Amino acid sequence: MTMYIGTSGWQYRDWRGELYPPGLPVRRWLEHYAGAFATVESNNAFYRLPSRENFAGWRERTPADFVMAVKASRYLTHIKRLRDPAEPVQRLLDRTEGLGDRLGPILLQLPPTLRADPELLDNCLRCFPATVRVAVEPRHDSWWTDEIRDVLRSRGAALTWADRDSRPITPLWRTTDWAYLRLHAGRATPLPSYGKQALNHWAHRLLDTWPHDADSYVYFNNDHGGAAVRDAVTFAQLGAGAGGDVTRVPDLSTRERTAS
Repeated sequence: MTMYIGTSGWQYRDWRGELYPPGLPVRRWLEHYAGAFATVESNNAFYRLPSRENFAGWRERTPADFVMAVKASRYLTHIKRLRDPAEPVQRLLDRTEGLGDRLGPILLQLPPTLRADPELLDNCLRCFPATVRVAVEPRHDSWWTDEIRDVLRSRGAALTWADRDSRPITPLWRTTDWAYLRLHAGRATPLPSYGKQALNHWAHRLLDTWPHDADSYVYFNNDHGGAAVRDAVTFAQLGAGAGGDVTRVPDLSTRERTAS
């Protein structure tokens, strides 16, 4: 299994001295990040959808093997609540075309107050071409039904596996031939870090559920204090030890260096 391992976003000021050298200008953070990690989940688009030119600029600033997952705009998921999806989905696709071959999965994180609606979900997913990978992260317990699982399977969309407090908060369904995992907050010290045992469990869950030639995307959303960076490195070590083919992660022994 190829494990694409990264973080949810890269623009966190408290990562200075953890991932970013203290003297490195913010304008160079993406290049530094992309040299350390091979993937990121961009959450910028959730709050304000970047222009196609912005996405193209990110493509130009990252290496050829870099993959950027994109969190869909809240206009689609939280304001429209998946209703009338054709226009917002097409706008999202038009903008993200700027990434070209750097585009990874698109994440649809649903509002915690949005109850399950199989028809609504199906109508939204049908707007995405088969060439685009889509992961869905529902956050209301009403979504955990066979009917929802069937919609995801029929549309080739992944159910996002999610963790909070070092435990699964979604069913561990396999709905497509690739995996998407988001780790929101662990229980280790310092909070919100993850302990090795929890991370090892997640690595083995992925490897035991999908075949060796599958892709998995693993993003750490526990950004506070650089926990996401440290946990991504630990997860990569554990994933490799369990037989996964992991993408690059930073060597944190060099984190005290200043910018050149």
